[in-house]
Amino acid sequence: MSYRHNMQLTPERKLRHFLSIEGLPRALLMEILDTAETFAQVGERAMKKVPLLRGKTIVNLFFEDSTRTRTTFELAAKRLSADVLNLNVKTSATSKGESLLDTLRNLEAMQSDMFVVRHQQSGAAHFIARHAAPHVSVINAGDGCHAHPTQAMLDMFTIRRHFGQFAQLTVAIVGDILHSRVARSQIHALTTLGTNEVRVIAPKTLIPKDIEQLGVHVYHDLDEGLREVDVVIMLRLQKERMSGAFLPSENEYYAAYGLTQARAARLKPEAIVMHPGPINRGVEIASSVADGERSVILEQVTHGIAVRMAVMSLCMGSHHATQEAEA
Repeated sequence: MSYRHNMQLTPERKLRHFLSIEGLPRALLMEILDTAETFAQVGERAMKKVPLLRGKTIVNLFFEDSTRTRTTFELAAKRLSADVLNLNVKTSATSKGESLLDTLRNLEAMQSDMFVVRHQQSGAAHFIARHAAPHVSVINAGDGCHAHPTQAMLDMFTIRRHFGQFAQLTVAIVGDILHSRVARSQIHALTTLGTNEVRVIAPKTLIPKDIEQLGVHVYHDLDEGLREVDVVIMLRLQKERMSGAFLPSENEYYAAYGLTQARAARLKPEAIVMHPGPINRGVEIASSVADGERSVILEQVTHGIAVRMAVMSLCMGSHHATQEAEA
């Protein structure tokens, strides 16, 4: 296992940082899902807070906008009773010429305990984890085209809630596989958890080279690829990919790869439809499907809070167990 994935674990093989699904053992992914299950029950109570991270300071360090991801991380931290600092990096000292490492050192000097990092460059969260102080945990909230591990885990949690297991399932991921950090993390999570078959469905221009090496089956025809699937995950088609060589037009994409009501009607009776959001209605999915009875898109948002609570508590628990035992 490479250094970049080893650095996520303590010597006791507990979670120290959460940067990528790749390289993590199945037992650890199951621990995240099981822990999230207990926090999902907290979210259903009148008093939604638990004191696990009281006195800890969590910094949302977002170099790239994402209202939903940032707010679910903020809610998760507050439900764990942590103090939360949201840093708008675009208006902070980094835009005045202060280096990223200087910003980190200043935040560490404020006794921060965790950085939740979202960045447009692949590898940014790993860079920050390598340079962070020993007492600081780092969670990757999405980096470039590389990884979005908490999104993948909330998707896994949603799937397990509906089916109870992964071994018998066929899961199809549809859309811009090439540029999707979500798809990469989902593929690693699904294969690690023992999913029967993982399919990726997209035009040839949006399929990464050699993706079969990750253990997936590639389809270019949506109707063929959706045959006998249990879970359909529709990816957001980023507007900037719709010009140039990748795709001819939104309308042509929707005609070939959009999940319409007619296509959804041909799915297995118990099949569910997922989307990491935000949705481009009428581009990758019809509104009638996004809002229909098969859709679990809003469940994914709800589960995101429980899963992020689980990841935060596991990182902090392993990282600070010795300190808290001494206290």
